[in-house]
Amino acid sequence: MRRFLPALLAALLLAGCWSNDRDEPAPQPSPDLSAPPRAVAINPGPFEAGPYQPPKRGALFGAWIKPEELTHVGRLTAVAALEQSMDRKLDFINTYRRFEQMMGTPSDEAFLADGASLMISWATGDNRSILAGEHDDLIRKQAVAIRKIKKPVLLRMRWEMDRPNLQATMWSGEDYIAAWRYVRKIFQQEKTENVSWVWCPTAEGFIRGDAPAFYPGDDQVDWTCVDVYAGFEFKPIGQLMGPFLEWAAQRPKPIVIGEFGVAKAWGSESRAAWIKDAERTFKANKQIKAVAYFESDPEGNGPNQQFQLTGDKRAFRAFQRLVKDPYFNR
Repeated sequence: MRRFLPALLAALLLAGCWSNDRDEPAPQPSPDLSAPPRAVAINPGPFEAGPYQPPKRGALFGAWIKPEELTHVGRLTAVAALEQSMDRKLDFINTYRRFEQMMGTPSDEAFLADGASLMISWATGDNRSILAGEHDDLIRKQAVAIRKIKKPVLLRMRWEMDRPNLQATMWSGEDYIAAWRYVRKIFQQEKTENVSWVWCPTAEGFIRGDAPAFYPGDDQVDWTCVDVYAGFEFKPIGQLMGPFLEWAAQRPKPIVIGEFGVAKAWGSESRAAWIKDAERTFKANKQIKAVAYFESDPEGNGPNQQFQLTGDKRAFRAFQRLVKDPYFNR
């Protein structure tokens, strides 16, 4: 027995090395994406959209493209590279701002000069500190900066406010709604009239049922919105955002898909099928007037939260078919 022990230990150690070095197997998708896309009762409009008007036919196409460096040149380079790969211009560009990070940056101005519109995703702070008046000067400066843009913009004030990890600063739906109205009143005082206010929770928030509690009201919102991903669950996009679509159909607002993406974890073939299904689903729901892909691999995230399509040939071909479809390419 002793003479076999070294061999046995070596085999166990080797097995352990393989176990530690081996990547976890990618989860296997199960939904049938060849089924007809989910569509809900269509709200034909007319839509109360504010100054940023939706197209009469089809939908606008935009994206967030993560630059290598968050600089003026980096942002311009990232957008230009994607547009070259797509062989078309973006209708609008999603750009993110911290609460204190000013609007109307040089890259904003360059995008506008090149014919694109802006969707600004603004990470406002603690709702109760906003209501206490602690940020009035900052909010006024931001309102003036957007007014100086002089072109209609989409403003997503604290998007994904329904995420559980934001509860410490959102406090509650009532606090969020009060802060929304407070900020919008300051914008009105500053005569900033080129903003379409976009309310954008997560698809998961509608599946859970808690997102509607954050809705500020039809008199306060110009576009409804949802962020939807095939990240940790691979499901058809119509199923993922179905509860939101059914809710939004009851309101006279156009819809913008603020962020959508399919994770690398699902593999090229499944990603391509999901993108193809997304195209069909968007076209089946005529209330959707704008969509924006999240072209980013956030640092520190695993493959279930890596959404960049560039470099994935099969998935990117499906993406190119979407962006070149006349429905999204006016």
